[in-house]
Amino acid sequence: MARTTFQGPVRSLGGIYQQGPAAVVDITSSTTLNPVDHGGRILTVGGTLAANVVLTLPAINTSTNPITSGPGQDPNTLNNEGVVYTVWVPTTIATSSLKIGTNGTDKFVGTIFGVDTDTSNALVAYTAASTNDFINFNGGTTGGVAGTWVQIVAIAANKYVVNGIALGSGTVATPFADS
Repeated sequence: MARTTFQGPVRSLGGIYQQGPAAVVDITSSTTLNPVDHGGRILTVGGTLAANVVLTLPAINTSTNPITSGPGQDPNTLNNEGVVYTVWVPTTIATSSLKIGTNGTDKFVGTIFGVDTDTSNALVAYTAASTNDFINFNGGTTGGVAGTWVQIVAIAANKYVVNGIALGSGTVATPFADS
């Protein structure tokens, strides 16, 4: 019996997941994210950044599939509900900062836990305010120390849910902000 090897996205019962070398995307400059190139993948940003890196999330599209799309979910739909973006900082952000933002209309809901890594390892929970549309990791107080990660999911019109761990140093503070 022949064995088949798949490259790229694989459909599971729960949707599409990524595996293999294309599942990790290194980002070194400001980027507008999109479901095809960045959804379901691990996005790495860290180290010495030449300038602030801004990752801009796409506007959430909640349109329904057209009746002509047939049974099941249409993989070509413009609807991006459920798309997951995972951002990981493998090496401490040494200069500038990493900012993750929306189009200004979409807002964050959810919690990022902050950990004070240079003194007590104290854990603090930061919950997004109703106006927050930016996450800022500065490599220090608001996170961005190696191991920081955040997962962001488009869950509804104008709402991204976020969770993660912001490893920080100094007096840790919320990474959530308004643009």
